[in-house]
Amino acid sequence: MTVKTTLGVLGGSGIYEMEGVEVVNTHHISTPFGAPSDPVTEVSLDGRSAFFLPRHGKGHRYLPSEVNYRANVYALKSLGVSHVLAVSAVGIMEEDIHPGDMVIPDQMFDRTKGLRPSTFFGEGVVGHIEFADPFAPEMLEAIYAAARKKTEHVHRGGAYVCIEGPQFSTRAESKHYRDTLNPSVIGMTGLPEAKLVREAEMCYGMLALATDYDCWKENTEDVSVEAVLAILKANSELAKSIVKELIISLPETSDSPIFSAAKYSIITDPATIPPETKEKLGLLYGKYLGQ
Repeated sequence: MTVKTTLGVLGGSGIYEMEGVEVVNTHHISTPFGAPSDPVTEVSLDGRSAFFLPRHGKGHRYLPSEVNYRANVYALKSLGVSHVLAVSAVGIMEEDIHPGDMVIPDQMFDRTKGLRPSTFFGEGVVGHIEFADPFAPEMLEAIYAAARKKTEHVHRGGAYVCIEGPQFSTRAESKHYRDTLNPSVIGMTGLPEAKLVREAEMCYGMLALATDYDCWKENTEDVSVEAVLAILKANSELAKSIVKELIISLPETSDSPIFSAAKYSIITDPATIPPETKEKLGLLYGKYLGQ
């Protein structure tokens, strides 16, 4: 299946406030899963459209555990988004990554606590999506290429471990993750976001902004909100320039197999699925449920 690509960005509320980017519309989306974090801003750059949704809401109102990830992903899907970029602040878990660097992870560990709804399935329909590689290969390529045009301080690959938060890790936890999981970065929002984007048959990738050494590294200050915000402020223009580059450089079409990721995942007999569930999932899976 070949589709026209459209980029959706999940990140900070100010990420779309970029020089040269024209705001063309604001979309107030209602979804069967509740309200998204905020209205979706549609922008145009060099003839390419993109959609921006502040993950935590404007003014950063929602904790990582409070974000309505299902509504956010559904809203982007309803607007025709094919590729989703997550812009996320992360802690550093590797010696060779430094505060201010950009990281493009290619794997994930889920250390959330089951508090966040993590699937569109349920309510009479059972589905199991393949998730071996949570980040779309073509997104990894595109993000890395865009980042390399703007900075040499970019790291490709490595695992992202997602914790529940909102507290940062204890020193014992931080060292445990390093010793047992060997991740590159640690954050609080990549999951269930990545799972839901895959279930919605969109390509997912992350531009991770390294801010601190969590609390595992000797002879460095432990992570603090003040330190995180200082690094984010210093790197905000670089992150924006990478996002702009990705908007214009993302291939105009794609035939990623992810666009049919759910084709064989639903194992429930469509005849037994409640009509209200079919209607609720129509945008996502209507083509597989005979709608």
